[in-house]
Amino acid sequence: MKDYPRIVVPPPGPKARAIVECQDRWASTSYPKEYPLVIARGAGAMVEDVDGNRYLDFMAGIAVASTGYGHPKVVQAIQEAAARFLHICGSDFYFESFAALCERLARLAPGPSKKRVFLSNSGTEAVEGAIKLARHSTGRPAIVAFTGAFHGRTYGGLSLTASKSVQRAGFAPFLPEVYHVPYGYRYRCDFCRGEAACSMRCVSSIEDDLFAKRLDPKSTAAIFVEPIQGEGGYVVPPPGYVKALRELCDRHGILLVCDEVQCGVGRTGKMWASEYEGIEPDILLSAKGLGSGMPIGAIIAKESIMKWQPGAHGSTFGGNPVCCAAALATLDVVERDLLPRVPRLGERLLAGVTRLQQKYPSIGDVRGRGLMIGVEFVKDRATREPAPDIPHALVERAFRKGLLLLGAGKSALRLAPPLVVDESDVDAALAIIDECLGELTD
Repeated sequence: MKDYPRIVVPPPGPKARAIVECQDRWASTSYPKEYPLVIARGAGAMVEDVDGNRYLDFMAGIAVASTGYGHPKVVQAIQEAAARFLHICGSDFYFESFAALCERLARLAPGPSKKRVFLSNSGTEAVEGAIKLARHSTGRPAIVAFTGAFHGRTYGGLSLTASKSVQRAGFAPFLPEVYHVPYGYRYRCDFCRGEAACSMRCVSSIEDDLFAKRLDPKSTAAIFVEPIQGEGGYVVPPPGYVKALRELCDRHGILLVCDEVQCGVGRTGKMWASEYEGIEPDILLSAKGLGSGMPIGAIIAKESIMKWQPGAHGSTFGGNPVCCAAALATLDVVERDLLPRVPRLGERLLAGVTRLQQKYPSIGDVRGRGLMIGVEFVKDRATREPAPDIPHALVERAFRKGLLLLGAGKSALRLAPPLVVDESDVDAALAIIDECLGELTD
């Protein structure tokens, strides 16, 4: 029998409360805390807090802990790298793990074109670099992004982000020449929600509306898209959607940038979510699960595009040797051990949530691929009016019972456990969610 989840003192316990009080006193007020979890250690899909409570993690530190907490192969790689040297600037000098990771990612990227790689510290830095690269490569200024998108909180990334107004409030003016269009959100589509089949008008409207009336496609450098939206609600677009964007970009000489910061590195059951559409992005962005928690991101671009001159872009810490070692070990574990399991476990999780949908009328929509599942709550299935209070209360109640969850979008729950979970973890999480929903609807 597993020794988690296990609550020995109602959280937050006394040790946790002291740390929460200290951090709330001294840290920036901008940190949007979800619940008072104060982690002391983790192992696999288990997180233990400072008071000895043990939790089943189904949010993976926001889809970061891809190989779980403290995977022995990743920890060993980090320790060995740290013992050799902690840092030298990869922008200016050479070391083996930097070269090896660039080659590994270039070979893993979808499509036949030769790739080159720039290593960053994070996903938002990868987005920033990709904006620069797209403009530099095409000589065009405009960027198209999507409603519901999240591409980070630095100025370029925030200019593309359109998931929550609080993330943008008070920070204008943003990057110029950024245009937002509706995402392929079938459950809430502006174009064909009431129709029996998707018409893909969310894609054709880019040409029929945006390009026809507001933006010359010849001025457009790139379209930035999440193959599955993350913060927007774990939204899976209709089949053929990303392929249709690829074709639109090809018609107009526009670059297609696939932001796989949250949906990449095996989370969906393939290394990259864009592989489901059989397309080759011009630029692919990775971070989060790439380093199993170590800070690293990557811009993977076609060689024909990544031709900027030396000094045009760089990073002091991007591709740090310890982080590179963690990323290489993570890719080994994901490719060899975890990828074959993710589709099976994802099907089990999706089937379980679908059963809950049949039981609870407040669940309006269930969608996902692999271990990236979205559960959307509504006040009424006929009107589909969002019910944001339900996932908020569910996340809080589940925390008290030993299950770590996160919301997404306006009224959705995200299920994104570490890729090391097993069948018993999936079943335990479903049981707690069922219990919580039963209490909330009594």
